[in-house]
Amino acid sequence: MATLRRDVVFEDLFPSMVEKLGAEGFLKELSNGFRMLMDEEREVITFESLKKNSKLLGLKDMRDDEVTCMLREGDLDGDSCLNETEFCVLMFRLSPELMDI
Repeated sequence: MATLRRDVVFEDLFPSMVEKLGAEGFLKELSNGFRMLMDEEREVITFESLKKNSKLLGLKDMRDDEVTCMLREGDLDGDSCLNETEFCVLMFRLSPELMDI
């Protein structure tokens, strides 16, 4: 279990997803998640696309500073967006239990 800044506790379901889907199936699901959040024209996750599409994941109350922080945390090349590789790396970093599988 992990705790977010607003004392929201969440359970990391990624390890159980890997067990059920296998590595290849899990990566496919991450890819699907990326496509759901990305800006279709630019094919990256932007501030605007994350803010708009995060509602699909039940994250309708994300504040602008939280969206910015998430992008900054995953942005490895400094373009203020997340490409698919950066998104997957971020998801793995947020789920350290995946390394135990």
